[in-house]
Formats: sequence, structure tokens, C-alpha cells
Amino acid sequence: MMNGMKQTPSGERIHIAFFGRRNVGKSSLMNAFTGQELSVVSATAGTTTDAVYKAMELLPLGPVVLIDTPGLDDTGELGEKRIGKARQVMRKTDIAIVVADGTVPFGEAEEELISEFERRQIPWLLVYNKEDLAERFPEDDKKDIPKELSKDDKADLAKRLSQNDKADLSERFQEDRKEDLSEKGRYAEKVLRVSARTGFHIHELKERVAALLPKEEEERPLIGDLLSTGDTMVLVVPIDKGAPKGRLILPQQQMIRGILEAGAFSLVCRDTELEETLRKLVSPPKLVITDSQVFDRVNRILPESVPLTSFSILMARYKGDLALLAAGAAAVEQLRHGDQVLICEGCTHHRQCEDIGTVKLPNLIRRYTKVEPDFLFTSGTEFPTDVSSYKMVVHCGGCMLNRREVMYRLNCCREQGVPVTNYGVLIAYLNGILERATRILEPFR
Repeated sequence: MMNGMKQTPSGERIHIAFFGRRNVGKSSLMNAFTGQELSVVSATAGTTTDAVYKAMELLPLGPVVLIDTPGLDDTGELGEKRIGKARQVMRKTDIAIVVADGTVPFGEAEEELISEFERRQIPWLLVYNKEDLAERFPEDDKKDIPKELSKDDKADLAKRLSQNDKADLSERFQEDRKEDLSEKGRYAEKVLRVSARTGFHIHELKERVAALLPKEEEERPLIGDLLSTGDTMVLVVPIDKGAPKGRLILPQQQMIRGILEAGAFSLVCRDTELEETLRKLVSPPKLVITDSQVFDRVNRILPESVPLTSFSILMARYKGDLALLAAGAAAVEQLRHGDQVLICEGCTHHRQCEDIGTVKLPNLIRRYTKVEPDFLFTSGTEFPTDVSSYKMVVHCGGCMLNRREVMYRLNCCREQGVPVTNYGVLIAYLNGILERATRILEPFR
């Protein structure tokens, strides 16, 4: 547990992803960027068949997750699936590196990628790789003519090659590259030429990426804004079959860290010891934070004068949109037999016999509504882009996802008019205590 608490969680790291066509050197560039052989490199197009993730500390960036993606021009049935996986990565990307082949002109594929990142408001850089090859041109071998050229340009290039007019060709090709950039003048400050093979401009690339790091957004506090130095907090952590053996779950770790940083005191107890813990305190705690699964029991024990919330609700404020999630909980009132309800978890783990997502929540909803909805489940990176068939979506706290991914999922629901809530918010609503559980957090952020 202590080892885990010393590491920056993946969901708190900047996600930097490399995108581009096949065989432009994305994997080589990521290896050069990190100084490690993280991705398999080959001259064969399509070597990277699935996204490769690496969490690391990288100067001058700090804690990051680097992601190498399959080529977005892959072909065939499997190729389409690989492209889908690469596009999934965009949901969580904080900074995008568009990798292009520096030996061929700027193409439609790069243009489309850049347009997509601008639409998604993702900071990006256009990086021309293979700069060490930019001055070298093939001999009289038409198979090596860049595919991105027009038919006329290919014929002209083949003619020049056959005449062995390398000097003229080099001059013309370099001029074409300049025109590419001048035509895309608005990209001038976002272009860098590098060589993964020789290390040319790799340090500059790191500096340019560091400059794109999101500036401190409007402060999104987890717990610190609710505390003052010397305050006492009580954290209620039940130990049951679903609890991870020998460790605390990530939101509990993060809450303890936040309380320590505020100079406050945290008391951790099980729900079965809560009454005794409260009796031993000289004065009431500033706030009680509970696991949502024991919301009802803790609410009955705790005096109304003591503020109460849950780990999941605090995560909803920190990573998502608490107002949207609170409003979405009321959709449970409209459920009817056979209505589809999607329950999503951001991580993957072994399902326990009393798993909260697949067992406890469905049972709570059934008891409350007296109907039998059709429950469907997703976990990890799997989240449908089309949620329009669902009457409501219930998401976990999202502790393993970064904020961009959480907001992508919430916005999918918002834009398609589907109510969305999260585990803790819904459990508080079903127990009739949502107003109490969010009172201390108003106004919602």
C-alpha cells in the first residue's frame, strides 16, 4: 500500500500520445523520446497493433503516461479495429504528437488528424521524423516513390530519377516541403523536424511538449478546500469481500494525502466502529467521508449537524461534473421493465461475488424501482460512443481515468440526452440523502 501511495496514479498523469500513419516512425520516436526501448520497431508497416502505454517520470515533464498508437491508415478488418483502438486513445490524450514522414510532403492524413485535435481542443505538435533521410533520394526504383504524390508528380519524379538528376530533385523536393509549411502557416509554431535514429532535435521536442502542458486549470480541489489546519476528518472504510486485500483503494489513499497536505487530521475506521470513534472525539469532526456502500448505515449513526459525503461524490466533483451527475440520478424514477441501463467501470478487476457494479447496484435499483431493467456492463477502456439506446448511464468514480476521459464520457451522455450519474451519487439518492451528501460541496463545480 505504501509503495502505491508513493506513485503518481495514472489518472493524475499527463497523457502524451503519438499518432500518425503506419511506418512514419511513431514507435522509434517514442523510444527516442523516453530513451528506452518501449515499443517494438520494424521497417514493416503496421508493427504496432495495439496501443502501448508507459507511465514514467520524464524531465522536464514530470509524471506522464506515454502512448504509442497503431497507424491510422491501417487496412482490412483487423486494421479497422486497430484504428478504432487508436481513436479511443484520443479520449484521454492531453497532448498529441502528430508524427509525419519527413521525406514526403504534408498529407491529407496529417491534416485530418490536426483538424480532429483542434476540434477536441487537444494541444498538438506536428513532428516530421526521419530528418536524417530528407536529403537522400532513391535511385532509379519506382517502387520507392512516395505514395502521397499525385499521379503527375510521380511520373515527373520517376523521370527525374531515371535521369539521375539528384541535385535538381533534392532542390525541388526541399522547396515542396517549404511550400507545405507556408500553405499551413497557422501551424508554423507547431512544427518540428526530428530524427529518432540520430537523436536530432529530440531534446527540443521534449521542451516543446513541456511548453504545451496544460496550464493550471481552474482549481479542482479534491478535499483541501473543505479543510482548515487542525480540522479532524473521519474516513469510514468498510472491510468486506469486495475490499482489496492488504491495501486501500485509490480514492481513500488520495483523500488521506489531501488531508495531510492541509495540515488536518484523518481518523480511519470501519462502519462497525464509527459510533465508538465518534464517542472518543472531544469535538465533532469537520466532515465524515464514507464508502458509498455503507451510506445508509453511516447516515443513521451520524448526527445531522455533522457534514457527510462519500469518496465517490468527491471524485465526481474532482474529475467530472457533479451538477450533471446529481441531476442524472433522478432518472431512476422513470425506469420501466426492460429499459436498458449501462453500468461502467473505468478499471478492470476480478469480479467478486458481491461486486458493487454488477451485483450491488443492480439490486439496489431493483429494490427501489420495483422493476427489472436490462443491465449492461462495460469496464476499462470500453465505452460506447453511441449511448442513445440507454435510459440512464451509471459510472464509477473514475479514479483510474484522467479527467479528459471522464469528461468525454459525460459529454457523450449529455450530447445524446441520456441521464448519467455515478455510483456514490446514485446510492445517496436511493437512500434519500443526496441533498445531505452534497450540501458541503455547494455550489457544485
